[in-house]
Amino acid sequence: MTIENLVLKAEKDCESIFRQIEQNEYYFSNLVLSAFQSENINETHFNMTTGYGYNDCGREAIERVFAKVLKGEKALVRNQFISGSHALSTCLFGLLRPGDTMLSISGLPYDTLHEVIGIKDNPSSLKSFHINYEQIDLINNKFDISSIKEKLKEHKIKLIEIQRSKGYSTRESIKIKDLEEVIKAIREIDKEVIIMIDNCYCEFIEKTSPLEVGADIIVGSLIKNLGGSIANNGAYIVGKEDLINLCAERLNLPGEGIDVGPSLGSNKSILQGLYFAPSVVASALKTAVLTSYLMEKLGFKVEPSYQSARADIVQNIIFENKDLLIKYVQLIQKNSPIDSGSMPIPTSTPGYEDEVIMASGAFTQGSSIELSCDGPIRPPFIAYQQGGVTYNYGKLAICNAINELIAKD
Repeated sequence: MTIENLVLKAEKDCESIFRQIEQNEYYFSNLVLSAFQSENINETHFNMTTGYGYNDCGREAIERVFAKVLKGEKALVRNQFISGSHALSTCLFGLLRPGDTMLSISGLPYDTLHEVIGIKDNPSSLKSFHINYEQIDLINNKFDISSIKEKLKEHKIKLIEIQRSKGYSTRESIKIKDLEEVIKAIREIDKEVIIMIDNCYCEFIEKTSPLEVGADIIVGSLIKNLGGSIANNGAYIVGKEDLINLCAERLNLPGEGIDVGPSLGSNKSILQGLYFAPSVVASALKTAVLTSYLMEKLGFKVEPSYQSARADIVQNIIFENKDLLIKYVQLIQKNSPIDSGSMPIPTSTPGYEDEVIMASGAFTQGSSIELSCDGPIRPPFIAYQQGGVTYNYGKLAICNAINELIAKD
């Protein structure tokens, strides 16, 4: 069967899955539109500030909109954040103090946080400020609730960190129902511990926000889901007001916190990106489902399966072969709109322990809501694919890449 015919079969077999994605898109579109209307977003909010950024009404409106959409008391949404990892680092340094202990209950955090925490030595890490780190791994993709409860009884934990998306691990991403279960168990032991969620890649997938099931604070990037491929940079932190204020004082400075920070012309792109985000995330999900279907039918291992419920936009293709991983990533680059003539190769990358190969032929550097694909050069040689601004562009890239991949092997 040709790829073209397999795609036709895929779209027929996935019709009900695509319909559910579209229904969720409608729900999130209504959520965003209602937030824009309730905050009376108008052209004045597109204006920019410079310097200190005092009285930036657009920036303040954006943060109220994000708080409404993500169900938090307050939001910190800034173009001063370089990445989601920068926002996560800001959050951790803002909330933790010397002698405190943070506990990860979803296993090892993403590679770019290793030097932040001090898992890998760095003189600027949390560890260097005498902030302790402990970890409990998932068991068969589920929280180890008994071990978490025992740890909370042993000694005081200041902050629990949960990374929903799989990162460069082989585990499944974490769904809201599992979050709700573990948060309920945590609160039975400690009602005061801060529960912080790394929500990157997970926005606008499930209708319930982590904040609605008891999380205190969530963090994500604007060059992923909520930027809708339009925001040029930035990230958000949303949650309880007192915690957001602490994070703002870490990002800026004590005494000024959330009241400063020039928008530098970013307000319109952040608002427009959020407005388009439900549609773009839906396209990314359809692209992921199609990829999973095609690769599974061609004999490759995938996670999640095309039929599985999803917590994020990431699609794993498990090649178990270094050369196939490299080739596939290179073919995604070749079929991208920007830098299609470039040839990615595995290389050392700041923040990562292994060599990494990355394809991102994107309009915004590093954007992973635009179709991108990357992976560490280590067994089992997994390609982590995400994004797709429109389904048809995603389908074109995937079909062209697969055609050439199987023609060569």
